[in-house]
Amino acid sequence: MENFTSSNTTFGTWPDHSLPYKLISTLIVLTICALGIVGNVMVILVVLTTKHMRTPTNCYLVSLAAADLMVLVAAGLPSVADSLYGSWLFGRVGCLCITYFQYLGINASSCSITAFTVERYIAICHPIRAQSLCTYTRAKRIILGVWVTTSLYCVMWFYLADIEELVYEDATIVSCAYKVSRNLYLPIYFFDFGVFFVLPLTLSTVLYGLIARILFLNPLPKTKSKNGHDGVYSGNKTNGLKSSSQCSSTTAASRRQVTKMLAVVVILFAVLWMPYRTLVVVNSFLQEAYLDTWFLLFCRTCVYLNSAINPVIYNAMSQKFRAAFKRLCRCGPRVQAKQAAYSVALTYSVAKETSMIESTEHFSTEMEDLTEGPEDLTEEPN
Repeated sequence: MENFTSSNTTFGTWPDHSLPYKLISTLIVLTICALGIVGNVMVILVVLTTKHMRTPTNCYLVSLAAADLMVLVAAGLPSVADSLYGSWLFGRVGCLCITYFQYLGINASSCSITAFTVERYIAICHPIRAQSLCTYTRAKRIILGVWVTTSLYCVMWFYLADIEELVYEDATIVSCAYKVSRNLYLPIYFFDFGVFFVLPLTLSTVLYGLIARILFLNPLPKTKSKNGHDGVYSGNKTNGLKSSSQCSSTTAASRRQVTKMLAVVVILFAVLWMPYRTLVVVNSFLQEAYLDTWFLLFCRTCVYLNSAINPVIYNAMSQKFRAAFKRLCRCGPRVQAKQAAYSVALTYSVAKETSMIESTEHFSTEMEDLTEGPEDLTEEPN
């Protein structure tokens, strides 16, 4: 992960051979990594093995789970060995590969979060376009593009990292370090920091603000039908009126719940990465970097926790993920997944009302993919 420029080591650690530090750091990091690895593997499995869970948004969540899994394996587990032995154990090849996969996981997770944020914005704020843009096939292509691009971008770390020997208290300690000078590394780091942290969070803030305006400030308008009943759309077919009227109230509430869940993922990404990112930025301008081992442990723990907590969020805020996790663990009865209810687009155009009702079945799973994904629109918010 990002180096603290004074020590110039990839994990940003300074050896602490005290027994309390070894025990506490090992216990905390190993516990978070174990739970996170299990949780992210379960997310990937339930989406890939359950047909009704294969939706556009769930594709992005699988990409995020794979990236978080990579961070836990490439950053979390090696840090346990680093804490126990106080020296790098994996050699030069291990240093290059682990550094590469650390950055790949971090950058891919950031891009995946940005991707599902944009997808939710299109689905809610531009529902007509969502019929062609928010599809399962397009989501897979975007994810492939994200991983190919970030994989190529991170190749540079093979040329920037190497093992380094440090003399500390009359002992020689091997570390995985960046071999470039501080003046050369700082522009690279700040570019990475801006593109994969500041820019995604800024974009997410703007888009979720626009989504909130639609969901919370502009409720679906109601029109009077010929028989005097309230409905979102009016038309000649009684069944169409009844269907749109019944699903309109649950659609708005469920969309709010789905948006809250995805917003929580973004907020936790920002909050849990903030200590580490801030410390690296501050140390970049200090003559003598702040390298308190306990505070560094806190910063790294926040990073690992961010990669481990998303499956917990899905389980807490999505009944479908909860049921899928239970089926995967064989902890609950195997029941058929509930069919997703028809949903209607958030549009105020009276001229398109009839066509929207007739085409609801065609694009409900494309535009409202979370009806078959993180949240069923027929469910009441938790």
